[in-house]
Amino acid sequence: MPAELTDPEDLKLVTLARSTRARTRALEGACVRDQDGRTYAGATVDLPTLRLTAVQVAVAMAVTSGARSLEAVVVLGDAAVVNEADLSVVRDLSGAAVPVHLAAPDGTLVATVES
Repeated sequence: MPAELTDPEDLKLVTLARSTRARTRALEGACVRDQDGRTYAGATVDLPTLRLTAVQVAVAMAVTSGARSLEAVVVLGDAAVVNEADLSVVRDLSGAAVPVHLAAPDGTLVATVES
């Protein structure tokens, strides 16, 4: 069983991902923290001509705001594992070793992997 998140900054990511997912009624919510401590939340986009994961949306928002790297990522939803597309987009911006926390819809930690 994974340890609980205790860092207040990581708990903030969980809260923002949960609220974004609830507000949009999306499959997933995600939130990332950049090198300056700024946060960016996103939700799954599922349109006929555009499909993005919540992490892809949050990373895109960070990049368009000038982020050069990420410190942490939270993805919240019903998935049992972090998908490779999400890990790839985190690696594209930040390289390896960024913690990617997977949380259940209620915010409890399911797993943590590194990009």
